[in-house]
Amino acid sequence: MTAPDPARLPLDRIRTDVRAMHAYAVQDARGFVKLDAMENPFGLPLALQAELGARLGALALNRYPGDRGADLRCALAAHAQMPEGFELMLGNGSDELISLLAIACDQPGAAVLAPVPGCVMYAMSAQLQGLRFVGVPLTADFELDEAAMLAAIAREKPAIVYLDYPNNPTANLWDDAVVEKIVEAQGAQGGLVVIDEAYQPFAARSYIDRLAKHGHVLWMRTLSKFGLAGIRLGYLMGPAALIAEVDKVRPPYNISVLNCECALFALERAEVFEAQARQIREERHRLMMGLGRLQGVKTWPSDANMILLRVPDAAKTFEGMKARGVLVKNVSKMHELLANCLRLTVGTADENARMLAALEASL
Repeated sequence: MTAPDPARLPLDRIRTDVRAMHAYAVQDARGFVKLDAMENPFGLPLALQAELGARLGALALNRYPGDRGADLRCALAAHAQMPEGFELMLGNGSDELISLLAIACDQPGAAVLAPVPGCVMYAMSAQLQGLRFVGVPLTADFELDEAAMLAAIAREKPAIVYLDYPNNPTANLWDDAVVEKIVEAQGAQGGLVVIDEAYQPFAARSYIDRLAKHGHVLWMRTLSKFGLAGIRLGYLMGPAALIAEVDKVRPPYNISVLNCECALFALERAEVFEAQARQIREERHRLMMGLGRLQGVKTWPSDANMILLRVPDAAKTFEGMKARGVLVKNVSKMHELLANCLRLTVGTADENARMLAALEASL
């Protein structure tokens, strides 16, 4: 079969900015110790696998998703201790929620603002929707630059300010007093704040206790770091009137019955996943201790299931680790503040030992 002639394809119908973009790259992890994507390294116990399989097999796959989505929203509201007067909506991962927020807030001249380096989807979703993205650099120690953030909010008057809490890829929680000043400044000029707590299972604190104080703050979480990255399910919580408006741009039936039932199954057994998160936090501590013994390696405190470190030569070290069968994330080209930085996912005890050995041998 003859391949189509590229010269005759209607590529000029594709937006110029889209054609200039690079697609989100996912590394081929086959055959590697996979520690590049902040996944929970623990699978379901065999008994729970069988139980879940039977439950999924009984679903009516011939029907569109129905009332089970309402059951899941109720279960998540209880799990997250949602404040009174608030509501939540579901997304096909947090990424879809970020895109839906861009659609809902796409007014002429609207901007999205976030600290950088941070989650790449904030900028990507803004660009794809035609919004301006304003990135405000963190300090050299990856803290919020309070003065720069407040000045940018006053100057740009963004529709949305994203605060990744903890931040990806730096893994740190920011100073609560600075966060609150940013929240108040954004509220004073009439914009939204989205607190993104994707990594909350591994963090020392959450914004949930302060959420009810504000009528302009939305709060986002995902079940990916809970231990269900494969089912792609995120949720957005906020004042009911705000969520109702954002929910209008959500595609119908965006959460499959399989995703929904998997999430309900996991929430009913939350203690299993909480134990896994506890084990990951313990492994993180041991991994940090091991990294601290390596000459030429600088680390930063982590409140997530990842650790950011700086090495003398990130490209050489990354390739060396890959040659030794360990896949991590080279983030050194993401932002100038990340020069020679790698991001390591916290794995099992055996995976972390292999990662440390590969890192030491590759420095």
